[in-house]
Parts: sequence; structure tokens; C-alpha cells
Amino acid sequence: MKIPGMTETENKVYIVLLRKGSSLASDVAKSAGLHRRTVYDVLDRLVEKGLAAYIMQNNKRYYEATNPGKLLQVQEEARAELEKIIPDLITIYSSSKSKQETLFFRGKEGVKAIFEDQIKEGKEILILADSNYAHELLKYYLPQYEMKRKKHKISMKIIYEEGERHKRIPLAKIRYLPKDFRSPVSINIYADKVAIIIWKAPMAVLIREKEVADSFRSYFNTLWEIAGE
Repeated sequence: MKIPGMTETENKVYIVLLRKGSSLASDVAKSAGLHRRTVYDVLDRLVEKGLAAYIMQNNKRYYEATNPGKLLQVQEEARAELEKIIPDLITIYSSSKSKQETLFFRGKEGVKAIFEDQIKEGKEILILADSNYAHELLKYYLPQYEMKRKKHKISMKIIYEEGERHKRIPLAKIRYLPKDFRSPVSINIYADKVAIIIWKAPMAVLIREKEVADSFRSYFNTLWEIAGE
């Protein structure tokens, strides 16, 4: 299956990740029939584009493809052709047995993948934010994200630090905590997931675990009660 906009090696590696699920680079190289060094370079590009992520286990990186729907954002110029094969790609993705509970995303596109996942889930989003870095990194993307969020009527609760005053955000409630609570990361809680975003890197860690999400949600609600409007 040829995916529009991808090189031949990217195509091979991405299809292998979809079929195999979580895999070592060496296993991907063997399945794709490519040199290991070539596969590492391709995996780095896919992670940078937000099309793959990895988890560390025993000091080894296990890679897996992100949802194929992400291809539509990366390759708008190939949208017409891509829409024809997305259902087949999703079928392959859904059939893989191993889905890791903690994923690492790197680069701007990786962080954007987290926001696209929030839209896909369609649930209320709770945010402990350092907004300055977010607006610097994603200033062209955030208006698109807000349009999608409003379209799907996804509500938000956001806690900023005191001194950060923001214009009214549709479908969002905002409260403020003293600067003592400031953190260099943002925490996004939605559905059964927690995303920890490190803006300066930039990179993100996505935890897909209901108990963890419920714990962070309880922590957020406690802070919400003591935060000022």
C-alpha cells in the first residue's frame, strides 16, 4: 500500500509499525527489509512528524504508530488520495494487539498530535498551563484547534498562574493560582488520558490509564476549589 507524500522507506516502516504494533527498531528493520541505521533515521522523522511515538522499557525504545488519521494534518496536499486508504490503515492499526500505556512525543508536530487527540476524544479538558510557551510554539496552530474544539463543543477548565490574564476563551472556565504553583510543564487531563507537555524541549508524555487520569483529575479539582477567579 503506497501512502501519498511518504518516501518508499517511510512507507515501509510506517506500515510495519501499523501491522506489528509496539516494536524495537531492529525488529522493524528486519520486517521492512531495511538497514537498521536507515530505519532509525526514518523512525526519527516519523516521530518528529507526530506519526509515531516511543516508550522506554529496560533502556530500549519500543516504537508504535500513532492513529493514521494524523496523516491528514501532515499531508494536506495529498488529502484526496489519502482519504481513500485511511479506513484500511485504521483497520490495520486497530488489529495490532500491543498498545503501550505511556507514549513519548517529540517536536512541535508531536505536541500538536496531543491536541488533535483531545479533539478526537471529545471530552472535557482540564489544563494546568504555562500558556506563554504554548502560544509561542503553536501560535499558528492554536486558532485551528480552537475552531475544532468549538465545533465539537468540547469544554475546558484552565488554571493559570496569577498575573497571566487572558481574553475570554469560548467554552472555557479559567481560574488562577499564586505564582508559587508555577511549573515549567503543562498538564492536560481528558478522557482516560493525561498529557504532560514540556514546552521548552518541546516534547510530551501521554499516559493512557484510567486510574492515573482519575488521580490527576482529583488533584486538578482540589486546586480548582482553592484557585481564584
